[in-house]
Amino acid sequence: MFFNSIDFFVFLPIVFGLYWLIGSKRIKEQNLLIAIASYVFYGWWDWRFLSLILFSTLVDYTIGIYLNKTKKTSKRKVLLWISIGVNLGFLGFFKYYNFFIDSLVDSFTFFGEELTINTLNIILPVGISFYTFQTLSYTIDVYNKKLKPTKDFVGFMAFVSFFPQLVAGPIERATNLLPQFSKERSFNYSNAVDGLRQVLWGLFKKIVIADNCAKYANIIFNNHTEYNGSTLLLGAFFFAFQIYGDFSGYSDIAIGISRLFGFSLKRNFAFPYFSRDIAEFWRRWHISLSTWFRDYLYIPLGGSRGGTKMKIRNTFIIFVVSGFWHGANWTFIIWGALNALYFLPLLLTNKNRVNTDLVAEGKYLPNIKDLGQMSLTFFLTLIAWVFFRADNVSHAISYLYNLFTISLFHKVEIFPSTILLLVLFFIITEWFGRNGEYAIEKIDFIKRPIRWAFYIALIVLMFSFTGEEQQFIYFQF
Repeated sequence: MFFNSIDFFVFLPIVFGLYWLIGSKRIKEQNLLIAIASYVFYGWWDWRFLSLILFSTLVDYTIGIYLNKTKKTSKRKVLLWISIGVNLGFLGFFKYYNFFIDSLVDSFTFFGEELTINTLNIILPVGISFYTFQTLSYTIDVYNKKLKPTKDFVGFMAFVSFFPQLVAGPIERATNLLPQFSKERSFNYSNAVDGLRQVLWGLFKKIVIADNCAKYANIIFNNHTEYNGSTLLLGAFFFAFQIYGDFSGYSDIAIGISRLFGFSLKRNFAFPYFSRDIAEFWRRWHISLSTWFRDYLYIPLGGSRGGTKMKIRNTFIIFVVSGFWHGANWTFIIWGALNALYFLPLLLTNKNRVNTDLVAEGKYLPNIKDLGQMSLTFFLTLIAWVFFRADNVSHAISYLYNLFTISLFHKVEIFPSTILLLVLFFIITEWFGRNGEYAIEKIDFIKRPIRWAFYIALIVLMFSFTGEEQQFIYFQF
């Protein structure tokens, strides 16, 4: 069920009405409704995979209880590794089995040997990477005694399957979201209004920006040999705003819907394209995943505490694993490694924490230095996005080879002026709203008639520029 579908626009009001009709005093009943609604939401795509998410829920719920009862370190470690093995085992089989088989066969072929192993026709469960990491955070935090295990199975089931962020995040920590299922949640009008406003902005990002940019990004990427360098650069630009509008739009909708039900989710994007270096970009892009890898992989590996070799090793591990998390394709691994190369000079010169403040804070426009740094960071990000978007490594290399030619300075062959104006409007709105959690969060200072005219304009634009319904990009991860 897509957020931008008719099905969801029927589903949400029904669940919302029933939820508050139950009443805020009846927490268990509300949690049961959320769990049922979440399973309906997920099963709408393919009911067969409900057993998978239910099994993961049962495993981690049980292991959490036994981790609390067991005092011996060795037994607790065994329980932890059972949880990790089950969760990553499912993820590895459904997402990476065919990738490893194909890579193994290719490696034997490279050395002149033939190896015949059949791949399987595996359907990748939607959102498996997201809910796997979410439930793993629970087990790891219970093991590290940062969180007491819950005995409320229905509440835990609702936490794992919470429908607003189930299939594409944010990846919530158990320490943040799980306790909210045991607290009374009362309806707050101003919080609900703010949630609806964030949902509106998220839908605008998805429908108007992402889906329209996708149309031209697909045309250019799928026919890259037919276009000159400047057009290929524009194609990368369109994809950059497609993936940002699509993914951050989903996060905005998820966070906004959660507010309607009295829940608070963590922020997942903080205007990443206004970053002045790659380190800042990764503090602002897919924050829930970046911090997950930081806390559960990078720091346990030693983080930045060791010598130069350890810093380099850990940096490459974190970025390559992050790339591999996105998909079973060498393009994602190269995308991760390329970002590691971007990041290393900052880390080795201790400049990775230089730009932690808001860019051009209190100013209408950035200065020349900030503008130059943002432009360079955005350009480097565009080059990396080519690998992320390409079908395979040869496609990405061919695309970049054709981009960096003298034709880069020729006239653009595709110039959809209306879409580019919409992207410009989007950038300007994000720039002036960059001090909020999302771009139009602090629009209340504008007089009501003008504010409502702005909302109506967004809705009109959504209806005017609605094309073919596009699946959210991160559903495939």
